Amino acid sequence: MRMYLLSLATGVLVGVIYSLLNVRSPAPPLVALVGLLGILIGEQVIPIGRQVVAGTSLASAWHQAKCASHLFGMLPGRHAGAAATTTATTKISTENQS
Repeated sequence: MRMYLLSLATGVLVGVIYSLLNVRSPAPPLVALVGLLGILIGEQVIPIGRQVVAGTSLASAWHQAKCASHLFGMLPGRHAGAAATTTATTKISTENQS
C-alpha cells in the first residue's frame, strides 16, 4: 500500500510543478493510463511468444513469465498473506523438530 501512496504523492507533486510552470500534462489521464497498460502488455509479448513458439501452452507461458505479477504488481494484502504463511510454516517446522 505504501508504494501506491508514494506513487500518488509523486503524481500530485508533478501536477503541482506543472501547474506552477503553467504547463499542461502531455496526455489526458485516461489516454496516459491506457498507454502505460499497453507498454506493460507489450513487454510480455516477446517472452511469452518465445515460449509458445517453443511448444509451451499460452497459460503455462503466462505463468512462467510471471506476467500477472508484472502487470498488476503485488496487490495490497498479498505481502501480509505471504509473510503469515511463511511464519506459520516455519513455526510448524520448528515444532516438528522438537
